[in-house]
Amino acid sequence: MTVHFIGAGPGAADLITLRGRDILRRCMVCLFAGSTVPRELLSHCPPRARLVDTAGLDLNQIEAEYVQAEAASQDVARLHSGDLSLYSAMAEQLRRLQALGIAYTLTPGVPAFAAAAAALRSELTVPGVAQSVVLTRLTGRASAMPPAESLAAFAATGATLAIHLAVHRLTEIVAALLPTHGADCAAAVALRVSWPDEQIIRGTLGDICGKIDGLGIERTALILVGRALAPGDFKNSALYDPDYTRRFRA
Repeated sequence: MTVHFIGAGPGAADLITLRGRDILRRCMVCLFAGSTVPRELLSHCPPRARLVDTAGLDLNQIEAEYVQAEAASQDVARLHSGDLSLYSAMAEQLRRLQALGIAYTLTPGVPAFAAAAAALRSELTVPGVAQSVVLTRLTGRASAMPPAESLAAFAATGATLAIHLAVHRLTEIVAALLPTHGADCAAAVALRVSWPDEQIIRGTLGDICGKIDGLGIERTALILVGRALAPGDFKNSALYDPDYTRRFRA
């Protein structure tokens, strides 16, 4: 018996990987985060599969589901939204599985920041503007940020910032970034990207708070900030320059 952790992607049912879909098709138990994973994905599960919404479960109850499936020799598909590598609370589940001696696999998914960039029709790394992306969040009830990982420290690098799970504190974020980025720096809020009710709000640090005021946007949104979102004129990279000699082009 194996527990298969699968990144379900940002929302659209067709943004799951082929590998993830195929694993779903052969698992007789599926645990899914019902608050963030679209129900359409469950159509890939076998007709008689047991479907368990983990939105209301604690870690002990989730562990009990794994133990029950192991006793029945049933493989488990464990669906998490986005990609497993970011804010998935997967590590604590893996620690429990390791202690129990239960095998597991990991299948990545499309992360929210990549889906948001696609919706914005933007590249997050632009030559001479930004060549790094910082994926971060603010301290919250579920998990505190390490002291060195402050928004101000990341802002000083000039990297494109992808700030998760914090749109309800947008005013605080803007105040922290204004000294380094300026009011004219591009900013965007991406809500439920790839879902039918997707909303993309573009602006600057100077006006983005006003643009989302009254829209009722809460935690299921991503904030993107950086010059790469609206780079204006910039120098091309050398990658496709006709005078650039590379391994695959003499």
